[in-house]
Amino acid sequence: MAKTFYITTAIDYTNSAPHIGHAYEKVLADVIARYQRLKGEKVFFLTGVDQHGQKVQQSATKEGIAPEEFVRSTTEKFKNLWRKLEVNYDDWAETIDLRHKKVVQGMLQRLFDQDQIYKDKQSGYYSVRQEQFLTDKERGPDGEFGPEWGQVELREEENYYFKLERHKQWLLDLIDKRSKIEKPFVIPGFRETELRNAVERLSGDLCISRPKSRLSWGIELPFDRDYVNYVWFDALSNYISFAGYDPTIEKYEDQPKEFLEKWPALQIIGKDILIPAHGIYWPIMLHALGFPDEAMPQLLVHGWWNLGGAKMSKSAGNIVDPNALADKYGAEALRYYLMSDIATGKDADFSEERVVEKYNTDLANSLGNLLNRSLNMSEKYRLGLLSNEPEYATHLQMFMKLEQLPEESVRLKKPEYLPFLDHAASVLNSANASSREMNEFAINSSLEVSLYVATRCNILIDRTSPWHLAKSDQTAPQLNLILYQLAESLRIIAILISPVLPKAAHGIFDQLNWKMELSGNDERFSLKDAEWGGLPNGHVVGKPVPLFPRIEG
Repeated sequence: MAKTFYITTAIDYTNSAPHIGHAYEKVLADVIARYQRLKGEKVFFLTGVDQHGQKVQQSATKEGIAPEEFVRSTTEKFKNLWRKLEVNYDDWAETIDLRHKKVVQGMLQRLFDQDQIYKDKQSGYYSVRQEQFLTDKERGPDGEFGPEWGQVELREEENYYFKLERHKQWLLDLIDKRSKIEKPFVIPGFRETELRNAVERLSGDLCISRPKSRLSWGIELPFDRDYVNYVWFDALSNYISFAGYDPTIEKYEDQPKEFLEKWPALQIIGKDILIPAHGIYWPIMLHALGFPDEAMPQLLVHGWWNLGGAKMSKSAGNIVDPNALADKYGAEALRYYLMSDIATGKDADFSEERVVEKYNTDLANSLGNLLNRSLNMSEKYRLGLLSNEPEYATHLQMFMKLEQLPEESVRLKKPEYLPFLDHAASVLNSANASSREMNEFAINSSLEVSLYVATRCNILIDRTSPWHLAKSDQTAPQLNLILYQLAESLRIIAILISPVLPKAAHGIFDQLNWKMELSGNDERFSLKDAEWGGLPNGHVVGKPVPLFPRIEG
């Protein structure tokens, strides 16, 4: 069965407006999905919104509208932002979707029938803000519950519980087993250590319901209509409900083909929801449903964007609006900043000044300047015609085959070819290094390596001074080689940056007059084409158009 690369993000809660953290996560997933397509993989990219819960119900009541109407309007804010930021997902998860409801209720019924869900009464301190009962572990050193819990009150309530603790040892064994193979359960590794420590402390079962008397906006429990499902089996289950999972089929291997060809997924989540939701509750839910160990997803855990070293939050009033940034600087500038100024898995400080600085330095001054001066020289000296000198091409072929400089044929007879052979090798090394970094989800490192090619090209121009070579017929072959190498380097750069900067990549191909029949179509880019020599001898490039105009002020 042909496997599909399935990537999904945490679904966004519709009771809050999109912020820079949401934007980062979705762009990261989009870049990884685009890179997999660049490799020739079939990809299924899912994202969406979590629309149930007490806060949504309260917000809708406050506005005097039905919850359905409230979530429709808030959901559009997310979808509009993803369109603006060129996030191209394959399916959109909404937890009010009937196919999702059917899967959630089917899962709950199966686990209830298997005696993995039971009813019990709980009394104690309850956080109204976080919608959960608190234990002494949540108290601070002073014995009080911190401000993060909001209003805390004594409450007694009967609810349904999922037998979580019985699967504790299985999860510990899974984490240990997966850490010894190429595909660990959690990446980066230090997050896996944090998770294992949290599982060691696991005690008690998981409350999965709320009585309708105080929360009606949710999915009804199929075995008790007086209760709705609380967030866990609802929100977390979207990862399989929208991928074709059938809860009525008990054996995992008998699941529909459309599901088996996608699952397991790479799930991109923030560090704040690794423990306990995605790292503990979710795999145990899947295990209880009969998913084998090899069908557990992989969790790629990213860090936070902070502001001045402090976490962004509505209460602190330091939320950064990605809509405003995209409107001000453009989607590509924001995408580039978000992917280049943070190491995946770690935290970073957001800086609007860095958005401008990174764009002007890396894109306008380096890559954009290279494109402009390369095509200007091709137009001025050769009317856009590229000539890959035949004798040089032969030496290049030998060089690539031997992976070393052919000493006698080049050093003694054509030493002037050495810089060009070295440049071609450097570009290919950069392309390979860029791919290795992308395969490790190190997007920032991949971009750095890719744009180093532009730096080398600008150095090549400065060292060889094409404007001087153009003055003599004797140096015409060298000028031809320089112009060809610059254009060919730009073609490869465009392929490498296309997952992060799709519009810019199309712009480079358009100006190179390359694959014009696929202009605007992402099938135009393929990683297998990132080999030296793609532009044929005699190809005519287009005229330059400013691709990255500087951001002033």
